Amino acid sequence: MNEIPGDTTQEQTFYEQVGGEETFRRLVHRFYEGVAADPLLRPMYPEEDLGPAEERLALFLMQYWGGPRTYSDHRGHPRLRMRHAPFTVDQAAHDAWLRHMRDALDDLKLAPEHEAELWRYLTYAAASMVNTAG
Repeated sequence: MNEIPGDTTQEQTFYEQVGGEETFRRLVHRFYEGVAADPLLRPMYPEEDLGPAEERLALFLMQYWGGPRTYSDHRGHPRLRMRHAPFTVDQAAHDAWLRHMRDALDDLKLAPEHEAELWRYLTYAAASMVNTAG
């Protein structure tokens, strides 16, 4: 196959397709605005300021979707279930988390196919963090 000089039709990552860092930072910031006011979820974040948690989630999602590997460079393997194990994550917490993430995702106004793909992942991730019946 002959390459055309300056050809930029190479496949983009999902991260690039949806707008890169800015998009993921907007998603996560909007999500944590909801968490900050949520009586069920807010106590799961022991830090006074939600900023560190917001940064961790933004970096994780950016890396997961094909962006920079900053999350792993600073924190190692995500080990999401282990990191969430100290917290009671039941169906109510799952539902609250998804409610705030749904609001944040809706605010992005992504193309329908991107929105659907991201939502599928987020619902899967939320379900996999549940560690308590009830």
